[in-house]
Amino acid sequence: MSDTQAKIKTLFIVNPFSGVGRHHLVEQMVSKSLDASVFDYQVVYTEAVGHASKLSKAAAKNGYQLIVAVGGDGTVNEVAAPLIGTDVVLGMVPSGSGNGLARHLKIPLETEKAIALLNHQKKRRIDTVTVNDRVFLSIAGVGFDAYVAQKFANKRRRGFFQYARIILLTYFKYLPQKYVLHLNGEQIIRKALFISFANSDQFGYNTSIAPQARIDDGLIDISIMRKAPAWKAPFLLLLFFMKKIDRTNYVEMIRASEVLVEQKKRRINLDGETVKMGQKLHFRIIPLSLTVAVPNG
Repeated sequence: MSDTQAKIKTLFIVNPFSGVGRHHLVEQMVSKSLDASVFDYQVVYTEAVGHASKLSKAAAKNGYQLIVAVGGDGTVNEVAAPLIGTDVVLGMVPSGSGNGLARHLKIPLETEKAIALLNHQKKRRIDTVTVNDRVFLSIAGVGFDAYVAQKFANKRRRGFFQYARIILLTYFKYLPQKYVLHLNGEQIIRKALFISFANSDQFGYNTSIAPQARIDDGLIDISIMRKAPAWKAPFLLLLFFMKKIDRTNYVEMIRASEVLVEQKKRRINLDGETVKMGQKLHFRIIPLSLTVAVPNG
């Protein structure tokens, strides 16, 4: 390409507070790994929660064709929200802790490789999910899941071992809650440790709460997990990593395109970030509503 006008107008939105802390090298890596003959790019940094969405929305209005989220699942969520229903492509350079969506889409976790992928990207349409007035791409959860996410958000140190530590310290004292679900034309009542609403198969850290979930099938995979005795917890953890948690009797799997949930608590985990919402949650799938850049082949 000979002139700037013909290049793909690209914005990298970097969360300098996300998991692995290599944000200070991003500009250097972009300069090294991105094909400057194809992309006309800028790099900007978020300053607070919600800033990434504002930057993404403004960029989409200003004609950017590719907007790349550099951060964890929460950053990807913020950047993606304004792009739903548009033709703007979402790119991902995972630098968070769990990186669930990136793992599901087979995007490299190494920063330079994820940037280089954009040079030979394939565009793929995926589903997104709304819950009340919010959106998520990968997974949402209520109950123990949301409780752990809240505890994790308040810790300075991130990563899998911190997450696992919180689970071990809180699992035994956390009491299962009652949930009323309206879906597929019926009402069901369950007492559960937590309920996950999965668009992808990733729970984060390469574990899976919904191994059969597909991100473009028009369905939400709902995983209802009962609390297991303490001595069984290590075996269940192993099943998470083996992507076979759906084979235990402690998990009930249901699929639906829409579900209304009534709960006593007000916290919900949205793509790894804890959010305070109402006691009634309305989940609805939006089929093939977002374009993402994924590996070509």
